[in-house]
Amino acid sequence: MIGFSSRRLARAAWLSCAVALAFELISTPAHAADGAHVDPVSRVVLMLAVLLLAAKVGGELATRLGQPAVLGELLAGVLLGNLDLMGFASVEAIATDPMIDMLARLGVIVLLFEVGLESTVNQMMKVGLSAFLVAVIGVVVPSVLGWLAARWLVPDASPYAHVFVGATLCATSVGITARVFQDLNVAKTTEARIVLGAAVIDDVLGLVVLAVVAGIIAAADSGTSLSYLDIFLTIAKAAGFLFGALAIGARVAPQLFRLASHLKSRGVLLAVSLAFCFLLSWAAGAIGLAPIVGAFAAGLVLEHVHYRDFTERGEHELEELIRPISALLVPVFFMVMGMRTDLSAFMQPGVLGLAAALTVAAILGKQACGLAVVERGIDRLTVGIGMVPRGEVGLIFANLGLGLKVGGKSIVDNATYSAIVAMVVITTLITPPALRLSLNRGKRAATTSP
Repeated sequence: MIGFSSRRLARAAWLSCAVALAFELISTPAHAADGAHVDPVSRVVLMLAVLLLAAKVGGELATRLGQPAVLGELLAGVLLGNLDLMGFASVEAIATDPMIDMLARLGVIVLLFEVGLESTVNQMMKVGLSAFLVAVIGVVVPSVLGWLAARWLVPDASPYAHVFVGATLCATSVGITARVFQDLNVAKTTEARIVLGAAVIDDVLGLVVLAVVAGIIAAADSGTSLSYLDIFLTIAKAAGFLFGALAIGARVAPQLFRLASHLKSRGVLLAVSLAFCFLLSWAAGAIGLAPIVGAFAAGLVLEHVHYRDFTERGEHELEELIRPISALLVPVFFMVMGMRTDLSAFMQPGVLGLAAALTVAAILGKQACGLAVVERGIDRLTVGIGMVPRGEVGLIFANLGLGLKVGGKSIVDNATYSAIVAMVVITTLITPPALRLSLNRGKRAATTSP
């Protein structure tokens, strides 16, 4: 027993030393002691080592506790990003490093592409009406509730601030929900397709709302007004891209992969597929939409029949080829998102009350989504819970608010920003276990029904 305890102490001491050394190396400038330049990739690979190991440990602990691995990755990121509050060396350099940030952004694009591959346009069209109605309700109701909460608890703020806070609640993080569905092996269920389709439409609508609100605020700052024509063009641009990408991609993809099948070198299927994904992601970003919308559209367009020539000659399925890339990049995204959560923000006066009100409004607003499902036999509670997390989209909205000004003054102060971030974190963290409980409840009901 003593020997066993000694081994455990030795392992703990070794791990502590390794972590301390990693933190020291990460915070060290990219120059050696003698002034010689050090290859910057050295720090990046060390950061990746820390992120991947922490993600896998957190994911393993969550799995052993019966929760999706993504919850463990998020919590591991929160813990890693707030070590300075516990007296340990800070690793803020990881969350702010531009190369790590770019890898995290690529990770969420690959995730949405992978999720899109698990469905087809025809499958999504079968739940298209429900997905659209769920998305519309998921934008309108939370926005109104958020506006009311901000107007009630922050009455001294400008009306633009109240509108903006409401707009931040309309988002849905398709990345979080998609990963949970993947972890629970239910990504092909009707509920999952409704939620994923609605989340993508929700993001498009949310970005449109945000663009309109930002345009109104910018116009107010310059002393002008935003015309109805400008608002209509913004909406038409978003809708046109989504439907245009699906329609054009469905025609282009078969010819593209038929031509690519004549190439006999290794990795052609993976390279062409990723190029197609990145091209649509770029197109979405070029017109002001989130690149993840284009990535999801690319995954929806590509079907097995498009690359059948590759699989018939013995190559792996596209989903199998994407999986190793996803295993590398996706945990980086969730770790970085967790690390950017500042727990000390909760200590500011008034933040907890506003954060609690916004969180309640965010959850209740999305629960109304379930009422919009038109198909019978659908678990509406699961649909509502699946729409709850704000994740990376909510954080993007919150960051944008700090840069919007009227009369030289930010419409969102630090306290309101902290409350929004707290709402994003809470809705993101509670979704995986809540979704798991809801799905298990549905399975038990199906088992006990005659």
